[in-house]
Amino acid sequence: MKKGLILIVLLLVAAAGIFYLFSRNSRSFSTSSDIDQLEEQANYNSSLNNMLTITSVFSNGGQIPDTYGCHGSDVNPPLNFSGVPTGAQSLALIVDDPDAPSGDWVHWLIFNIDPKIQGITEDSVPAGAILGMTSSGKAEYGGPCPPSGTHHYHFKLYVLDTILDLSASAKKSSLLSAMKGHIISQAELVGTYSQ
Repeated sequence: MKKGLILIVLLLVAAAGIFYLFSRNSRSFSTSSDIDQLEEQANYNSSLNNMLTITSVFSNGGQIPDTYGCHGSDVNPPLNFSGVPTGAQSLALIVDDPDAPSGDWVHWLIFNIDPKIQGITEDSVPAGAILGMTSSGKAEYGGPCPPSGTHHYHFKLYVLDTILDLSASAKKSSLLSAMKGHIISQAELVGTYSQ
């Protein structure tokens, strides 16, 4: 009787281990700068819609020109979007710096962007889009300005299946919460800036 019970327990443990490995491999995430379930899901969805891209005047991993930081005009860089999948109701953009001394520093939040646009021009906000609150407490673009060294600035574009019911005072945490379960795809562009 005891041998049979032990055998059943071992079989259950083995089955659970196989199930875990199978489910983990069938949803391999490539996690971006924010390590949380929302962005893991966004990255998983991006693998299904990998045509989405976000580009600018700097290459991915390249230096952001001074014009777009505190050494220059401190205006947003032009951004180009392509491959927005069918079914998109809105876009959202988060620009942040995970290298900031105080932790993640939000430089720009925009949501309810019309999914039909093909980008954002320099020093502008798309018509009808809503600006959220940055870590500086302002609803505007705040360019790179690291206190020292080189920091990485993540421009994260989200494609959503809904229009968000958030006010202009929304912070990143509220935006992430509202987007949960509505992300169709995501693309990311990373630029660097040095003091």
